Amino acid sequence: MKRNFFALSLAFGFMAGSVVQGQTANQAVKDPVSSALRSMLPRRRDNTLAAISAMPADKFGYRPTPDQMTFGHLVVHIVEFNNSFCAKAADVPAPKVEEVKESDSKEKLLAAATASFDFCNEALSKMDDSKLGDSIDLFGGHQGSRASAVLILSGGLADHYASAAMYLRLNGILPPTAQPKK
Repeated sequence: MKRNFFALSLAFGFMAGSVVQGQTANQAVKDPVSSALRSMLPRRRDNTLAAISAMPADKFGYRPTPDQMTFGHLVVHIVEFNNSFCAKAADVPAPKVEEVKESDSKEKLLAAATASFDFCNEALSKMDDSKLGDSIDLFGGHQGSRASAVLILSGGLADHYASAAMYLRLNGILPPTAQPKK
C-alpha cells in the first residue's frame, strides 16, 4: 500500500512538473520532482501570505475550538515547517532565524512567514532529483527518504493554506483563492 501511494505521488510529481513547465507528458524533464515542487511554490507562497495578511491583527489569538491552535500558532508552525522541510528536501542547512512566538505581532509573524518562503525558494532552486533516495531524519527521530520529505513538504504547503483559509472563513473573511476574479 505504501509503495503504491509513493509511486502514485511520484507519478503525479512527474506529470505536474511537465505540465507546469509547458511540456507534454511525452517530453523528458530534467529533475521532474524538483521541477514540480519548484513550480508549486509560488502559488502556495502567494496564497498563504495573502491569507496571513487578510487576518486582522486582533484575530491572531483566535482558535476555532479550545483544542485547536491559534491562528498565530498556525503561522509559527508554517515558519518552522517551511524552514525545516525545504532544507530537508533540498539538502541544505536550515536558516538560523530568530524564533517567533504565536503572541508576536502580526507584522513580525508575517515577516517571518515571508522569510521562510523566501528561504524555500532559494533552497529549492538548488535542488535536483539525485538525492531523493537518501535516508534522512524527517522529524522526531523518524527516518525516511528525502523523497518523503518532498511529499510531506508538498502536502504541508497545501494543508497550511487550507487551514489558514478555514480560520479566515470562520471569521467571516473570504480567503484569497475564493475572491472574485478582477
